[in-house]
Amino acid sequence: MINDLFLKACLRQPTPRTPVWMMRQAGRYLAEYRAIRAKTDFLMLCKTPELAAEVTIQPVDIVAVDAAIIFSDILVVPEAMGMELIVEEGKGGPRFSSPVRTSSEIAKLSVPDPNDKLKYVMDALSLVRKQLNGRVPLIGFSGSPWTLAAYMVEGRGSKNFRYIKEMIYNDSHLAHKLLEKLAQSVAAYLSAQIEAGAQAVQIFDTWGGILTPDAFQEFSLQYIRQVVSELKTNGAPVIIFCKDCSHSLEKIAATGCQVVGLDWTVDIGDARTLVGDTVALQGNMDPTILYAKPEQIREEVRAILSKYGKGPGHIFNLGHGILPDIPVEHAKEFVQAVKEESVAFH
Repeated sequence: MINDLFLKACLRQPTPRTPVWMMRQAGRYLAEYRAIRAKTDFLMLCKTPELAAEVTIQPVDIVAVDAAIIFSDILVVPEAMGMELIVEEGKGGPRFSSPVRTSSEIAKLSVPDPNDKLKYVMDALSLVRKQLNGRVPLIGFSGSPWTLAAYMVEGRGSKNFRYIKEMIYNDSHLAHKLLEKLAQSVAAYLSAQIEAGAQAVQIFDTWGGILTPDAFQEFSLQYIRQVVSELKTNGAPVIIFCKDCSHSLEKIAATGCQVVGLDWTVDIGDARTLVGDTVALQGNMDPTILYAKPEQIREEVRAILSKYGKGPGHIFNLGHGILPDIPVEHAKEFVQAVKEESVAFH
């Protein structure tokens, strides 16, 4: 590896500065990404390894981040399990034509062979590893079982998640059946990604925060723990990012992962006091700060570095994905600020 700062930080090893990357860093804020998207639809981009590889590497070239994350979507897993995924531009995000809400519908879902049904993701990973040629590490990812289940039962994103919550409270046995199947699918998928070239993997639990702390343990965290325990990591670090779940940081850190991702609602200094000796921490600047003036962005970077304090184990990131209308110059300023300002903390 020419630049292995990210991997070292994941393992809490000393680095000369803090590595930085951004969730959703391959995306619409980049003109180069928009140029490719103008010629193809979203799912075709995900399923064409050459194009997925190109957009994965764009932020490394343009914004100079310290890691690449494979371009894909969390909902390709339910699609591979047998659901019809529909992505229509400008029509409120992806959706499933037939949500799964009954025992027979859940029974029909298969645990897919990732090297068959999701081979395009593996091909993209292999291609990116080759094209990066050791410049920066490559991250693979999946949605958590709970987050995937929420989309599969609702059929789309939701404000109150009525159907999945009805299921966990009225028929928890059915919910557990679905989550068990998803945990097996996600573990196999991430293991295959590592085999194909991912040097770290991240589990996104976008909807963990819609649950009460007790329900979070039962319906989300226990299945994340299962995924981590079944993963064939081959030494690749595992990052867990549960949005709006600061009530359970210590329990998240105890899943067996190497890194806990933080959203912007938690103080990174407090998080380090709680769990920073056991895992590395990733995060956690509010993505909307990238709308601010460059000097304000730099000030916020300094504040977060200062709260984390000296020593290894910090991967700088946003507290959620970069927003599509962020000026690219501001993203560059953010990355540059982390690189320059973090030296003093190492």
